[in-house]
Amino acid sequence: MKNRKPIIDGRDLVKIYQMGEFEVRALDGASIQVQEGEFVAIMGPSGSGKSTLMNLLGCLMSPTSGEYFLDGEDVSDLDQVELAQIRNQKLGFIFQSYNLLARTPALQNVILPLFYNRTSRLTDEEQQDKATNMLDAVGLGDRIYHEPQELSGGQQQRVSIARALVNDPVMVLADEPTGNLDSKSGAELMELLVSLNKQGTTIVMVTHDPAIAEYTNRTIHLLDGKVEREVKNGKEHK
Repeated sequence: MKNRKPIIDGRDLVKIYQMGEFEVRALDGASIQVQEGEFVAIMGPSGSGKSTLMNLLGCLMSPTSGEYFLDGEDVSDLDQVELAQIRNQKLGFIFQSYNLLARTPALQNVILPLFYNRTSRLTDEEQQDKATNMLDAVGLGDRIYHEPQELSGGQQQRVSIARALVNDPVMVLADEPTGNLDSKSGAELMELLVSLNKQGTTIVMVTHDPAIAEYTNRTIHLLDGKVEREVKNGKEHK
């Protein structure tokens, strides 16, 4: 992967929260790089800074100091409106709790990012075709009109994956994607993510489960807001 461009280049990232009279340094000079086509896990104990790091990488907040380049663009000092545009255009998100709209068919859940993408010039019919193709790609071509309550947890997470991919993001961020699934569904979901990574999708995943992290190329371990160590998992999916 040496010749691939960096999708994430975070340099000496610091994030400080003001809690009354006290300052909490959630990130304390963390540096992280992820190359195009990698599948990377982030792990760490409670309070290690992994949630804050995920929020920074997902352009949900800006660092107190340090630099963050996403797909070659410095996003460190963007305002909330600019960050929202970057999120919509360049990032896909997979959440532990799926975050699907209730009483809304899978197809419409997947179309939603296309609807909010101001740079998209797709017609309504083209949006529907693209969302249908994405659901088919994650094995739900026969469930496109099913609402979340009519789907299993694993199927709901597959809808969430289709939604994350529909805007052709440069990277997918997955936050404990197997957290609400049983072991069988979790393993099936990870095999799907591995398959998507083999097709070129860059994925960064937060997990507390070492067995889940083993599916990735490497694991970044955080401790006290710093990168403690990185471990190669021996998985070269590309």
